[in-house]
Amino acid sequence: MRAGPLHGVGVLRALVSLANLTIGTGTALRLVRRYRPEALLLTGGWVGLPVAAAAWLLRVPSLIYLPDIEPGLAIRILQRFARRVATTVDDSAVYFPAGKTIATGYPVRGQMVAAAQDSSARQKALAHFGLDPARKTLLVFGGSRGARSINVALLDLLPELLADGLQVLHVTGTLDWEQGQNRRIALPESQHYHAYAYLHDEMALAFACADLVVCRSGASTLGELPLFGLPSILVPYPYAWRYQKVNAEWLAERGAALVMEDAAMSETLLQTIRTLMEDDARLNAMRAAAAALAQPDGALNVARELLRLAGEKL
Repeated sequence: MRAGPLHGVGVLRALVSLANLTIGTGTALRLVRRYRPEALLLTGGWVGLPVAAAAWLLRVPSLIYLPDIEPGLAIRILQRFARRVATTVDDSAVYFPAGKTIATGYPVRGQMVAAAQDSSARQKALAHFGLDPARKTLLVFGGSRGARSINVALLDLLPELLADGLQVLHVTGTLDWEQGQNRRIALPESQHYHAYAYLHDEMALAFACADLVVCRSGASTLGELPLFGLPSILVPYPYAWRYQKVNAEWLAERGAALVMEDAAMSETLLQTIRTLMEDDARLNAMRAAAAALAQPDGALNVARELLRLAGEKL
């Protein structure tokens, strides 16, 4: 689908984008006429604009799902063509016309929900990763490619963390996998540092056995961390628009997380981890606060709303 950004680009790029969006709208009109959908689901991005416009012109109702708390410019434009906007949390309603939103929760994989609801998942996870049941587990991750600054900060702190009696489950991402392995070899207590380049199906188990998480604050943290009742130290990605910062602050304001600036990790991460891991009462309070935000039926709620819109054409 031909499309392009209109925000944060120069005049020439914007003109090219307008041309691509016009071409894309023509393509979308042909596709909508051919397949005659009952409803359209959008999740943001400029590529959705031609399809949303085509669906609106042909009277096909659209549902936007907003994963982050604050919408970007693309979704602010797309919502003009949509019948409804499904949001992860109620607080997102302030960005849209009154009555247009419905809070559904974040759609998480069924595998995640099953693990979160399995009373034996923690024991299964400890056995799966070869973890020590007597030690608290710190889970650190940053996405499929990793989060370089988080990885660097963690690797520098590993000797102290392991000496404190913790064990670390580290999803390095593909970029820093070799560095993590090299560091593991040099550790005096390397058996308590467990590094993985990436976890997909096993990520549910990683959540199930964690006592504290250090990670970025993309939209998935709004769904996955509450689902498992996980306390967290959230480090918003500093080189992008403010979505992650808003997400992190939303969880922190509700007692489920602490927010840390990326540049401050080298000075404050170790002490923050120590403070939380040594305070069971505080960890339990954060755990309860996170669990109170869980919405395990997020995917089902979005599907129901989409079917409701489709029913207007059935």
